[in-house]
Amino acid sequence: MDHPNSIEKTKATLKFHSSLEDVTKTEWNSLTNGNPFVSYSFLRNLESHNCLRPQGWEPRHVTLRNSQGQLLGAMPLYLRSNSYGEFVFDWAWADAYQRAGGQYYPKLVTASPFSPVSGPRLLAKASKEETNITKKTLISATTNLCIENNISSWHSLFPAESEIELFESSGLLIRIGCQYHWYNEGFNSFENFLSTLKSKRRKEIRRERAAAKENGLCYEIAVGKDISEEQWQSFFGFYCSTFYKKWGEPRLNLDFFTALSDTSDAKPVLFLAKKEKKYVAGAFAILGEDTLYGRHWGCAEHYNMLHFELCYYRTIEFCIDNRLVCLDAGAQGEHKLKRGFAPTKTYSAHWITDKNFKSAIANFLDEETRAIDAYITSKSS
Repeated sequence: MDHPNSIEKTKATLKFHSSLEDVTKTEWNSLTNGNPFVSYSFLRNLESHNCLRPQGWEPRHVTLRNSQGQLLGAMPLYLRSNSYGEFVFDWAWADAYQRAGGQYYPKLVTASPFSPVSGPRLLAKASKEETNITKKTLISATTNLCIENNISSWHSLFPAESEIELFESSGLLIRIGCQYHWYNEGFNSFENFLSTLKSKRRKEIRRERAAAKENGLCYEIAVGKDISEEQWQSFFGFYCSTFYKKWGEPRLNLDFFTALSDTSDAKPVLFLAKKEKKYVAGAFAILGEDTLYGRHWGCAEHYNMLHFELCYYRTIEFCIDNRLVCLDAGAQGEHKLKRGFAPTKTYSAHWITDKNFKSAIANFLDEETRAIDAYITSKSS
């Protein structure tokens, strides 16, 4: 798949890459609109610290260059041998496809690995018209790759809402999902935020924070280069503990985390709880231009209400203090609704090569979409 193709319409060269190392950080980041989860540092660190191949992610990134060699567009792309770490669940699709005699894997996936975070997937710059040509070229090149190599499917996970129309018009099926995000309505304090909630909710949150305070813990926040080796090692222990309890082998390693401290395009934030001189819990987030993305958490032992205090209330305060617009606290968690979060629609786009299988998936998605739309409407009222 590592070969150039000439695209005469744009007089450009399209190429698939087995590593992001083929592209410079400056030119890649010129296309990302500041989103940290498709930033060069985040994606390249996953590759260089061996987080991907052991989990079945083989890079096949796409680039499009003009005749002068300037980067017009790009797209993160992976050849996948399983569906772990995607957060858009297609296990039932794979099972049905294989029971019918087909080979679902390998498949192609455009995503930020292990990160259920929405953002741009079709990376491009220039005028709107030229941008759409570039994005359509990236799409058609990838669907042609599926057809020519008899690959069952291509899945673009958590793309920006602005990209959905282009995916749909190019023949991809659209799937929706639901997450729970917190939105900053210009609050000047946590109490100001609480004042906008119903009395019952305010009392519950105050009660939870009071219970957390009784644990006798102190808290630290460290950002980027200010995160110490001790803080990283403590957090990594909590992260591994959570994975071993719930999912098995951790997806990320300590080298990946610590390398982020030296980046400006995917800046890490650690929220830590301490008992006397020992760290007892930690939450990891990444700071975007206007959003804080909460990603992982873990603890050495149970403390009453500590998860809510560290992962929600402390991060909300951080957003207010830093005038961030949104807290994206990750996938799932209807319990977030009681804590001031709002249901938020997410998207994925799916190219299914086999026409009969595509028709069956389309029928399934019609029913699923109606159900999710109804759920979001009911929780938004």
